[in-house]
Amino acid sequence: MGEYSRQELEEAFTKYNEARIKSQETNDWSIWAQCFTEDAHYIEHAYGEFHGRDAIEKWICEVMSPFPSMTFPQDWVAFDEEKGAIVFQCQNHMPHPTDPDGDAFSFPSWTRLVYAGEGMWKSEEDIYNPAKDANRTIKGWVEAGGRFATREKVKMKHHAGPSHR
Repeated sequence: MGEYSRQELEEAFTKYNEARIKSQETNDWSIWAQCFTEDAHYIEHAYGEFHGRDAIEKWICEVMSPFPSMTFPQDWVAFDEEKGAIVFQCQNHMPHPTDPDGDAFSFPSWTRLVYAGEGMWKSEEDIYNPAKDANRTIKGWVEAGGRFATREKVKMKHHAGPSHR
């Protein structure tokens, strides 16, 4: 048995999701960043690593600013009570930019959260393939009429190799 109960993990995950949804609705990602401890570690395979809540907040606010309509519905969630962790898959989802009934644009990513206690998370790692999934999806969204709300403020640091289709 782990240090934290399943109930505590579920409650903290609910709080994490509520903050994410509020951030999506307001485009204020500092709300979501408050789910992390001051010394949290965030690994984002396309953008790099961030150490501390302030660095996570700066990065997430900048990286999300061009995409105010992007949401992150979760497809599944797995709880690892022994390690105090949660793994989930979500879609990085953007509605069709010009046709309310048109197909949305999305790509999958997987996240592993590690719990710190008291409703806070000490680490997050996001995994996806930016060259194969993210770039193709965003290109399709732009070709369908999507427009960035701001210029890109954060450049990817780690580019995947050639796309394998």
